[in-house]
Amino acid sequence: QVQLVESGGGLVQPGGSLRLSCEASGITLDYYAIGWFRQAPGKEREGLSCISSSDDSTLYADSVKGRFTISRDIAKNTVYLRMNSLKPEDTAVYYCAITAIMPPLLDIDEYNHWGQGTQVTVSS
Repeated sequence: QVQLVESGGGLVQPGGSLRLSCEASGITLDYYAIGWFRQAPGKEREGLSCISSSDDSTLYADSVKGRFTISRDIAKNTVYLRMNSLKPEDTAVYYCAITAIMPPLLDIDEYNHWGQGTQVTVSS
């Protein structure tokens, strides 16, 4: 059974940093791409970043480019999202999901098997 578990969320002040983790079980990330998404209250789910399994290429949404960094540790079957220079508008529930489509894009419809999400709140 495929399972994705996000962790690392929390409350952080504006300008602060967090690192989110997405640990996969029931699959091997060698064969899947992982995407990070977020959903703020009253807004649609937004694609943030994804990393390919074939060549570790990455893709970022304009809203997070230069501030967020995606990476993966195959040995731990885990993908990370390092978030720097956080802003109040980054407040949302953050989700990871997998896709077998290569190269991956930030299209929600391409992804299946979603995690439960982890809350990130940026506030002073």
